[in-house]
Amino acid sequence: MDARDVLHEAASRPATEAKALVNTLPEGALNAHAGGHTNSIAWLLWHAGRQMDAQLAQLNGEPQVWHSQVFDARFNLGELGDTVGYGHTAEQARAVVVEDAALLVEYLGAATAALSEYIAGLSEADLDDVIDTSWTPHVTRGVRLVSMIDDAAQHVGQAAYAAGILAGGAASSDKEG
Repeated sequence: MDARDVLHEAASRPATEAKALVNTLPEGALNAHAGGHTNSIAWLLWHAGRQMDAQLAQLNGEPQVWHSQVFDARFNLGELGDTVGYGHTAEQARAVVVEDAALLVEYLGAATAALSEYIAGLSEADLDDVIDTSWTPHVTRGVRLVSMIDDAAQHVGQAAYAAGILAGGAASSDKEG
């Protein structure tokens, strides 16, 4: 197995986990704010796809899946949807409301598919190309890909944790009644 195979395998994990997660969400949990946190499960899953999609477009020079597959219209988030979530104020994060869990999973899956296709077209040597000199050490293509995948995995994991908190709260409420 070479590094591209590992990247491809890792890239598939966030979408797979997100699909499993949304199938187990308690009713009303998608846009709830566990523990009062500004990032809902919907925001976390949306951001997992958006950051991957936007960064991939910078790498491959292709339009973002967000636009090319008309997710921007389907999510109907207006200008907020064209952001990726980095630097969102609490108000902006709370304004990302998505009622369709399947749409979130579909978008993350489409961004993941585009990333996997990009990875498949790379050579081992391409992974060593320096693509960003604004960091010390400079960022290679391979490191950026790992960062994108890691960010998506972390946010899907956070969504799963939030779902657990919300499910526990519902279970506690049920016991009191």
